[in-house]
Amino acid sequence: MDTLFSAQERRKRTENAPLAARMRPRTLEGFVGQAEAVGPGSWLRTAIEHDTLSSVILYGPAGTGKTTLARIIANVTQAEFVEVSAITGTVKDLRREVEAAEQRLYRSGRRTILFVDEIHRFNRSQQDALLHAVEDRVVVLVGATTENPYFEVNSALLSRSRVVELTALDDASVGELLDRALASADGLNGAFSLDEGARARIVSLAGGDGRAALTTLELSAQLATPDGRLPQGPGDEGPRPITLQQVEEANPRRGLPYDKGGDLHYDIVSAFIKSMRGSDPDAALYWLARMIDGGEDPRFIARRIMICASEDIGNADPQALLVAEAAFKAAEVIGYPECRINLAQAAIYLALAPKSNAAEAGIDAALHEVRTGPRREVPSYLRDRHRPGSEGYGPYLYPHAYPGGWVEQRYLPEGLERGAFYAPSGRGWEGWRLEATARDRAGGES
Repeated sequence: MDTLFSAQERRKRTENAPLAARMRPRTLEGFVGQAEAVGPGSWLRTAIEHDTLSSVILYGPAGTGKTTLARIIANVTQAEFVEVSAITGTVKDLRREVEAAEQRLYRSGRRTILFVDEIHRFNRSQQDALLHAVEDRVVVLVGATTENPYFEVNSALLSRSRVVELTALDDASVGELLDRALASADGLNGAFSLDEGARARIVSLAGGDGRAALTTLELSAQLATPDGRLPQGPGDEGPRPITLQQVEEANPRRGLPYDKGGDLHYDIVSAFIKSMRGSDPDAALYWLARMIDGGEDPRFIARRIMICASEDIGNADPQALLVAEAAFKAAEVIGYPECRINLAQAAIYLALAPKSNAAEAGIDAALHEVRTGPRREVPSYLRDRHRPGSEGYGPYLYPHAYPGGWVEQRYLPEGLERGAFYAPSGRGWEGWRLEATARDRAGGES
């Protein structure tokens, strides 16, 4: 029950809360973005509106509304809403909450919704402590995570929950959050205005993170006032303008998200490799810059370049592997910031090089034959001669003894024919060598 003192404490806490917390909506009608995850007709929206929620894992980048959705659930549900910290919580804390939920369910029939923010931070034993309670519906679990739950959450727990993915907010949704914050009595209450340049810059800096956008707006507003204290409303001269310069001062460097061990890490690395494979040097440089800016180990980047050099270029340009190797050595010896140039040079070279996947396709086809095909004997004339009885192996034709350095001779075991594995691209050095080899063979046969 609220008292006069608790109401005053709550008001004081709200007044001192950051703008992003003050602007957190309390109903689904005020929730911005995520139409696919929580829009009209979606499973999650229907479950929240009818108070029939079952266990769910909310998965998505920071600032996309995971905690806000949990707060909305807390506001509309008739169930008891309990929150446990995944950072400070222990197995003992979880068991205590599960026991309380059991008593609540058996005595009054009231359900318990247990919210665990950053659930991926729970270790396996902590997640296991929730398993039976979720399975028996003693609690309805609402977990939030920025990490891929299919890797970070116990598979048994995951199978008893529904995963709802939230995506980075689009620019229109971030802009709507800014407009609301400028006008709302819970926000800046009309005390400030944003010119188009400043608004566009905040949206750009946010990178789809609503919380980041509101934080930048709040800091910019503080810079727009002489003493840094936010007024309660517009002054006699109207709203104070927030300029692009103040936005830049509040957030001088854009920090795009990059998780070195998570999905975004692998997505960006994948985009980098595919850009080199697709012969797009600009895209390769952009994704390379995202990795460098995110603090990725330069040796990791160089290893991916080395793999690409053989996987996607191969003998269409054998020099590519040497360039990649040199970039790896530079990354090892020089390090950041200078090795960014070496990595960029290698990435551009690979993007512009002629492409062939014949080396990768060839070895994979040969391995498949070795692992699934019959045992094939080495032709006798190719066997090692340093053993008794080798004089009966048959003659080996020494290619250098023939014109063009080539002579017709079977090297594959019986049952396999030339072209079974290697299919050259016909591009670059590989294509040139195809023609040269054909000429050499023709000269040897004449």
